[in-house]
Amino acid sequence: MYDRREVWAILDRGLVAHVGVALDQGPVVIPMIYARSDDTLYLHGAPVSRLLRALADGAATCVTVTLVDGLVLARSALRHSMNFRSVTAFGTARPVVGAGEKARALALVLEHIAEGRASEVRPPNQAELAATAVISFTIAEASAKVRYGPPMDKPGDLDLVVWAGELPLRVSAGPPVAAPDLGSELTIPPSIIGWTR
Repeated sequence: MYDRREVWAILDRGLVAHVGVALDQGPVVIPMIYARSDDTLYLHGAPVSRLLRALADGAATCVTVTLVDGLVLARSALRHSMNFRSVTAFGTARPVVGAGEKARALALVLEHIAEGRASEVRPPNQAELAATAVISFTIAEASAKVRYGPPMDKPGDLDLVVWAGELPLRVSAGPPVAAPDLGSELTIPPSIIGWTR
């Protein structure tokens, strides 16, 4: 599917983007946290990262985000599958150099992780901004691939006495675990209490 609404919905729900670049030594794929703003993804990491340096230098790039919705269990071994939604995006990347745009991009990443979190924490200072590489990846083309529904057993296998069906999966948060050095007087903030995906 090439419907941008479907692509954006998957990107907005996902947590991990697998970012791939072709380097002289061979292809490299790294999982990264990201945020989306319109047709731009923001990625961040250490300035010494080979992948981020390659992105900043204009290397050919592919970004993939996958949501696993369930296992599809068939009567025969080779008919097993997964229900999923995924996006594959191609585009161009550039380094974000201005402190204001960097701070905005990093706030978007925090908001993507947990809505409301950016207003609950100390923003990055100038030294932290200088020590963090932020990449803006503009999506030139993207497609979504979606699989849903029950197993598709062959008619000859339907009489086998084997359980078949779907096992739904979802991301859910467990009870929050406070940092060991956190004061006991602090309550769990709204961004964590209300966290969903």
